[in-house]
Amino acid sequence: MKTIDLAYRTLYAELVQRSLDASFEADFSTAGNFVRVPVKGRDYWYFEETRPQKSRRYVGPAEDPEIAKRVAAFKEIKDDLRARRKLVSTLVRDAGLATPDAFSGDVVEALEKAGLFRLRAVLVGTVAFQTYAGHLGVKLPGASLQTGDADFAQFHSVSAEVDDSMPPLIEVLKAVDPTFREIPHRTDAGRTTQFENASRYRIEFLTPNRGSDEHADHASPMPSLGGASAQPLRFLDFLIRDPVRAVLLHRSG
Repeated sequence: MKTIDLAYRTLYAELVQRSLDASFEADFSTAGNFVRVPVKGRDYWYFEETRPQKSRRYVGPAEDPEIAKRVAAFKEIKDDLRARRKLVSTLVRDAGLATPDAFSGDVVEALEKAGLFRLRAVLVGTVAFQTYAGHLGVKLPGASLQTGDADFAQFHSVSAEVDDSMPPLIEVLKAVDPTFREIPHRTDAGRTTQFENASRYRIEFLTPNRGSDEHADHASPMPSLGGASAQPLRFLDFLIRDPVRAVLLHRSG
């Protein structure tokens, strides 16, 4: 495998950091405050607002150094959208890194803005593979492969305990493409783990199955996923236990 030039790897690392900064700028109004809340012996950051009414949103574990740093520097965060677009263009054009198809990029961007990754869900599968080259610093064969789907995963314990939720997920997806519809689960018809549009582009939500094999045939309700459930999969916990922050080279990252 061919190593990516150090200059481009440095640009990619800068883009990851700037994208994280910008996500905080978009998610959290400077009119609110971060508060540290103890839950079952661990401390977590929440964002609290009092207008138009008092509300509190989950941010992440207090021991996460990246989150702690962003909280400390919150007032200094600036949205440098134009500069990030230039970084993305350079990494795609000059470094030859893979970019997702436009529709996949729009889907992931909409879900990110709706809070999916803030609530500790993880992008997995083919679309996630397109971020590996920048993170690892090597050009990977097949990184531009497109399969017409996007997969996301989240631990059920996280979904149940963050005490926060995305907006209704079907509404988020319909804002990208109004033809998106819920696909009833094969054994739990009242629940949905997959969504599909008129072009057969499919989005699926997964969760690790660390219990009985009987769970494999049932959809797991996920309180933080805006009304969506998730399909339990054995050994998925090994894949998503230690996620890394990365960016898709789409729009401004």
